[in-house]
Amino acid sequence: MLPLEDDPGDILRKAMNGRRFTADHLAHGSGVPAHRISAWIRGEPCDATREECDAIAHILDLKPSAFADAVARRWSPHSIVHPHIDTHVQAPHPSNGYVYFLDSCKRAILVDPAGIAEPIFRVLADKAYHLQYILVTHKHADHCDAVAEIAHAFPDARIVMHPLDAHALGPLEASVLRVRDGDTIPVGDETVIRALHTPGHTDGSTSYLLQSTLFSGDTLFAGSVGGAYGELSTYDDILHSIEGRLFTLPEETIVMPGHGPPTTIAEERIHNPFFPHHL
Repeated sequence: MLPLEDDPGDILRKAMNGRRFTADHLAHGSGVPAHRISAWIRGEPCDATREECDAIAHILDLKPSAFADAVARRWSPHSIVHPHIDTHVQAPHPSNGYVYFLDSCKRAILVDPAGIAEPIFRVLADKAYHLQYILVTHKHADHCDAVAEIAHAFPDARIVMHPLDAHALGPLEASVLRVRDGDTIPVGDETVIRALHTPGHTDGSTSYLLQSTLFSGDTLFAGSVGGAYGELSTYDDILHSIEGRLFTLPEETIVMPGHGPPTTIAEERIHNPFFPHHL
């Protein structure tokens, strides 16, 4: 099974923070002792029974079957190898960075460059493609702290970002191609990138749809969602963003998240515990 970004304790912590539940509040409602809940959040093995999982899921508005599967570690997405995407190491960060190569027009799209830039340069040097865009999903350093170095090396590449997060790029903010929900950006003659504003993790968090591939940043992970760190947006905004913008995409859409393994919209609708109303 592929290792997921979030363990059961992470899922529990995010849902509790989102619903503003303490361990004592959750214990009172579920009957599960507070000390066990706190231990799970700290990363200790979660030994909740199915009945306990169901009780916790009901209170936190999680999908009981998917939460129980997460606790038992029974699910991970099918392995996906995308023929047009190279993934580069983002050390010292644990985040995912991607390069999408479009063979039809010999253009390259870079997503969330962070960490030591040398591996990114090597990926780009392996193919004689023109780097057209640098897509940034959100403002956190583990997704954008290599943008300046990449932009200096490739001055013709346009940096794309939502205006609510663009200030994180410092002096480069003035050169950002600012996108809002639903905006499209042309690639070559026939392809477009569609920006989907998915606030909640940050106020400007944006997912990018390129052909049948979605780069979701830290909004949607395989089997989980990002934490709510927005100044203006909330945990509910993350859930609404995913349900209203991402889960309406075709089920076969491949999701390349900011952390953890790739997944699909179909698998997330079924197996993501944060969405109890999707079968």
